[in-house]
Amino acid sequence: MFSPLMQQINLSRVDLNLFVVFDAIYREGNLTRAAERLHLSQPAVSHALARLRERFHDPLFERAGKGMAPTPLAKAIIGRVRLALQELESTLGEGLAFDPAEAQRIFTLAARDVMEFTALPPLMARLQQLAPQVQLRSLRIPRRDMMQQLSSGQIDFAADVLLPLQEDIEHQLLGRESLAVALRADHPLVADELTLSGYASASHVLVSSRNEGQGVEDFALSRQGYSRHIALRCQNYYAALQVVKNSDLLLTLPQTYASQMQQSGGICIRPLPLDQVPVEIHLYWHQKANRDPALLWLKQQMLQCLPAAMS
Repeated sequence: MFSPLMQQINLSRVDLNLFVVFDAIYREGNLTRAAERLHLSQPAVSHALARLRERFHDPLFERAGKGMAPTPLAKAIIGRVRLALQELESTLGEGLAFDPAEAQRIFTLAARDVMEFTALPPLMARLQQLAPQVQLRSLRIPRRDMMQQLSSGQIDFAADVLLPLQEDIEHQLLGRESLAVALRADHPLVADELTLSGYASASHVLVSSRNEGQGVEDFALSRQGYSRHIALRCQNYYAALQVVKNSDLLLTLPQTYASQMQQSGGICIRPLPLDQVPVEIHLYWHQKANRDPALLWLKQQMLQCLPAAMS
């Protein structure tokens, strides 16, 4: 084993900028794009990678088509590297004022497609006015990875339904969302009130990122002794609505999104004929964000404008 002194000496010989390069290559999967992200030359990034490879006695990234794929060792250490970089950034930033008008920081938000549609327009309008040089990246990640990516700093915030939490993850309610039913404007069911039996007897589109399993409306239906036929399962509501406009299929979707899409024409919106408890949408962040003036500022902007987008 190395003694603490030997570990200290080894650390003193490490250029911490190498880990910034490591993170950029991991994120971009490409040396050229990593160099552009860091405003460095590609030879400089290649040289840094060579030094990292020598340090770890591992290639860390290997050619995969036109990109670079991480090795098992790179995958194993990326979380700790990102957490260390985030903590160092927070340490350097503590007590420093954040000037949004001059900031050039990149923020990352994880959100579902419906949340993107309703939340990004007012949020970006606000950011363009207050922080015109800031960049926002909106990603869709599996729910099972959300807490880990918040902890590692891969994402700064996430907006989603209420989920089980790690003790180092904080959250705040953004708003509540009810479900509605979309059907084409000249659908046979448009003429009358949409009843439970009419809803259950129709064929449906189910939007889900999962390969299988029921929607929340199916559980409510089963409690009433009904089931429904799913004719199409797809990944996003916009595509589903295009199908609805040209078929007899029904689509159950969030009320806010449905109301906005109705304005484009071709569909009618009806209340979901089921007793339902509105779904709560929460904003999530890691505790370390509370020490970062930039993240505190962005959180304030989101908490001010996103609830109105959901109403």
